[in-house]
Amino acid sequence: MFSWVSKDARRKKEPELFQTVAEGLRQLYAQKLLPLEEHYRFHEFHSPALEDADFDNKPMVLLVGQYSTGKTTFIRHLIEQDFPGMRIGPEPTTDSFIAVMHGPTEGVVPGNALVVDPRRPFRKLNAFGNAFLNRFMCAQLPNPVLDSISIIDTPGILSGEKQRISRGYDFAAVLEWFAERVDRIILLFDAHKLDISDEFSEVIKALKNHEDKIRVVLNKADQIETQQLMRVYGALMWSLGKIINTPEVVRVYIGSFWSHPLLIPDNRKLFEAEEQDLFKDIQSLPRNAALRKLNDLIKRARLAKVHAYIISSLKKEMPNVFGKESKKKELVNNLGEIYQKIEREHQISPGDFPSLRKMQELLQTQDFSKFQALKPKLLDTVDDMLANDIARLMVMVRQEESLMPSQAVKGGAFDGTMNGPFGHGYGEGAGEGIDDVEWVVGKDKPTYDEIFYTLSPVNGKITGANAKKEMVKSKLPNTVLGKIWKLADVDKDGLLDDEEFALANHLIKVKLEGHELPADLPPHLIPPSKRRHE
Repeated sequence: MFSWVSKDARRKKEPELFQTVAEGLRQLYAQKLLPLEEHYRFHEFHSPALEDADFDNKPMVLLVGQYSTGKTTFIRHLIEQDFPGMRIGPEPTTDSFIAVMHGPTEGVVPGNALVVDPRRPFRKLNAFGNAFLNRFMCAQLPNPVLDSISIIDTPGILSGEKQRISRGYDFAAVLEWFAERVDRIILLFDAHKLDISDEFSEVIKALKNHEDKIRVVLNKADQIETQQLMRVYGALMWSLGKIINTPEVVRVYIGSFWSHPLLIPDNRKLFEAEEQDLFKDIQSLPRNAALRKLNDLIKRARLAKVHAYIISSLKKEMPNVFGKESKKKELVNNLGEIYQKIEREHQISPGDFPSLRKMQELLQTQDFSKFQALKPKLLDTVDDMLANDIARLMVMVRQEESLMPSQAVKGGAFDGTMNGPFGHGYGEGAGEGIDDVEWVVGKDKPTYDEIFYTLSPVNGKITGANAKKEMVKSKLPNTVLGKIWKLADVDKDGLLDDEEFALANHLIKVKLEGHELPADLPPHLIPPSKRRHE
């Protein structure tokens, strides 16, 4: 249990008491940010109001990609179980948005029923109409992976002539709605189909402002040779660079995300390492969920403030009686100048402003006479929330993380690589010889002994200075050699005997082969004479 009390007695007679971060966010939104949003009609321009379920729901992962890139198969691979409504094939099979969520029994909840359920975070999808709701459903099933996260499967993005067929709803707008609320967005690409269609390009642009959530997966990479894979990877990065306009390079995971044998196993180690990295990223989502919700609320508050300045500026410029329509057209056309004026007057970053083109389109249908003038009190309340309340919640986030048990996604494919001989890196590097009866360093010890006896040992031990002369020949940095010395000096006497010297050389070899050094010396690497015999 956590609590903090607002000391600002002028704002409230009763002190604010927040038991959890989620409750704190919910109250701050309802009491401080929502009044500003409603006053300036934020929900008509940007995003519907948040509900209780938005603060309480599990982390969500959104899968996006062209048809037949393996989105549904990817979910099947993660949860290791078929889910209701699942269809897999080379043609566009998934024609619906499917929220794969935990439930006591297997079953499907249709879209129209889903958007009236207050326990689910989907109620505001009602605005996209029946054409969308008929293509939306929730697949419920008891599965340990879904205890921690929910996964959203999306229809395959079309290419060629198919993309000209209307879906009956705004596909990019729906994805943008999900992007605001999910914790991770995974873009899937097929190693054989790298062309980014117009619809896919439009979708990626709709995900703008959520680049921090995006991860890219190059799937089915086991079906091409290493040389081709390098070319495909380069082509993918070039294509993405033209659409995702950020200075940072987006993270791309290469692999084959299904349970079938690898067709071309040459890059098996690469695929295993990439899969492990992606799994770690997904497993961290429950632990970082509160921080993500906090971050999204801050982003929303900044946008709401800018929106208030835009609407109040337009209201100020409007005439009281005559020429309203012509002035409205003039203001919409000169919106860019209004942006610059607000930017200068209020010291707001250009990145906080909504898309100019989109805002101009939305303003065309609005009645400017209904807009509200600037109300500083509402903006001051949001500023106070950002400056004080959010800072206190940040402290609570860290406290919650430290006191809660280790939160990570468990079950399904995540368990297959955690323990046992098929864990990533098992029996490699410092783990080599973990199951051997004999000391693994022993096989190379005769070679190391020859060097040892040339370094003038006294009473069977060499000094640090003499050991250094030999160890620096590896050309490893002193920081690395210093760590190797600490690991090898098992008895901590500042000297190395023949076994410890052999161990130091073994660890140098491990590092030179590209493996990481262990933080502590594993039991199987302790020299036989230094082991405690119980």
